[in-house]
Amino acid sequence: MEIVVLDGFTLNPGDLSWEGLRSLGSCTVYDRTPAEEVVPRGRGAEALLTNKTPLGADAIARLPRLRYIGVLATGYNIVDVAAAGARGIVVTNVPAYGTMSVAQVVFAHVFNLTHRAAQHASAVRSGRWSACPDFCFWDGPLVEVSGLRLGIVGLGRIGGAVARAGAAFGMEVVASDPSGGKGFPEGVSPVPLDELFRTADVVSLHCPLTGETRGLVSAPRIALMKRTAFLINTSRGPLIDERALADALDRGGIAGAGLDVLCEEPPAADNPLLKARNCYITPHYAWASTAARRRLMEEVTENLRAFQRGERRNEVTG
Repeated sequence: MEIVVLDGFTLNPGDLSWEGLRSLGSCTVYDRTPAEEVVPRGRGAEALLTNKTPLGADAIARLPRLRYIGVLATGYNIVDVAAAGARGIVVTNVPAYGTMSVAQVVFAHVFNLTHRAAQHASAVRSGRWSACPDFCFWDGPLVEVSGLRLGIVGLGRIGGAVARAGAAFGMEVVASDPSGGKGFPEGVSPVPLDELFRTADVVSLHCPLTGETRGLVSAPRIALMKRTAFLINTSRGPLIDERALADALDRGGIAGAGLDVLCEEPPAADNPLLKARNCYITPHYAWASTAARRRLMEEVTENLRAFQRGERRNEVTG
């Protein structure tokens, strides 16, 4: 089988091995592929693997040998699944590799915001502790998470992991699931979405991006939040109206935000959140721990191996 990886660098910048895929056929790996090179590079491929390189209907129509598309991620909106299905091309994704890695980054942001870790580390580096007459100092209130209300929007695998972690830290956990998920874990109280925003001390977003959830965190909904509340987003950038959030942060409408995703990635230099008050942005890396990427590589390989056996594993449809 002729296998082509269009954008392998993000998954494997050099610390993992492609040998599993190479054992399944002739495998060519490109670090990145610009749009105009997708068809030339993929023309001979029976299996194309992509992370964020789009495969639209036009490209798919121009790849006559293509039988399989493997997405090196959970989200598969970069593939025209309907066009692939019309050709009988199987499309797969990897749904669960990064659960604990993302949950860990959620709490990295929570603890940074509540205990002001980055702020105080910067103060120490600038010499403020060295100049302090006392053995310690703190610059602003330090917030203990035990007893705070954690509101989770979307209770899938990652939302569930965040709920369990929050409970372990003594937080009161409530949730709302816009996708209509069935059932809530023990210890997690279901609440209406607006009540969650109105009453939570920490709001953490874990829902997929759909027509219904795009812009879910709007100016009116942000206005419901406590002035002392924090907003965390490790899900999808367009869930949030970025201008509305920046305005709320700058006027003290909410206390802070921790974001691992933005509407445009990488962000434009004039994105208002880059300079917003008490807004900490990480570069869409919550999924990318070495352990999570290793699991992703293994799952990508197993998906293709199953296809070669005539089986369907993690297949997605339009």
